[in-house]
Amino acid sequence: MDTKILLQVAGSYLALSLLSFAAYAIDKSAARKGSWRISESNLHMLDFLGGWPGGWVAQKFLRHKTSKPSFQRIYWVTVALHCAVVGWFFSPYGSNMLKAMGSAG
Repeated sequence: MDTKILLQVAGSYLALSLLSFAAYAIDKSAARKGSWRISESNLHMLDFLGGWPGGWVAQKFLRHKTSKPSFQRIYWVTVALHCAVVGWFFSPYGSNMLKAMGSAG
């Protein structure tokens, strides 16, 4: 695989993970203050899009959303779905589709 693509993927994971961590931190702070919260669906979407490593670190470091089983179940489903989608893109089928999309423009 091209080094440039690997760096872009790594940069995307880092950026989304930092964004996800920040979202969890903001939500934790809001929960303590009793103010406006970030919806769980938005946290899950950030995690699904690739911010799940940052979400996981935030959950452990901030101790946020760790004692809510329904959130944890959905979180791990989003991680599994994200990994499945990424795995598919690295498969021959996904790779061919990406190449076709790149040459169509």
